[in-house]
Amino acid sequence: MPIEGEYEPSTSQWVRDQVEEYESSGGTRANTLRDTGLPIVIFTTRGQRSGKVRKTPVMRVEHDGEYALVASKGGAPKNPVWYYNLSAYPDDVMLQDGAQPFDVVVEQVHGDEKALWWDRAVSAFPPYAEYQTKTDREIPVFVARRK
Repeated sequence: MPIEGEYEPSTSQWVRDQVEEYESSGGTRANTLRDTGLPIVIFTTRGQRSGKVRKTPVMRVEHDGEYALVASKGGAPKNPVWYYNLSAYPDDVMLQDGAQPFDVVVEQVHGDEKALWWDRAVSAFPPYAEYQTKTDREIPVFVARRK
């Protein structure tokens, strides 16, 4: 079911453009990270403080119908804002990988499960390994599973 509420697009123009183009084309356009050719998915959640609907493109890290959402922020010292949205509303998330979005529940993973998903993430998007060396924080990984 769609997440109800007012949609507030990203403050980043390229993110707004990518989400709009991806959704309007059913995932057939704007489905890679800029000019890398590497696939992305879009997830929708609710803002932790505002309660507004938020949409975020992330690298496509899929395994057996489950997806990793890697809160890397390029190796920045702080987590991306969407990390806190997922933490606050793990049951109120949608993911779009192609034409139709679907409901998911997300869980931050740790230990061996995180290590497994981290390896998958680095295989899908090798810069994640470099991002981890740029920050003192442990980059969080969520796994999204269909409801």
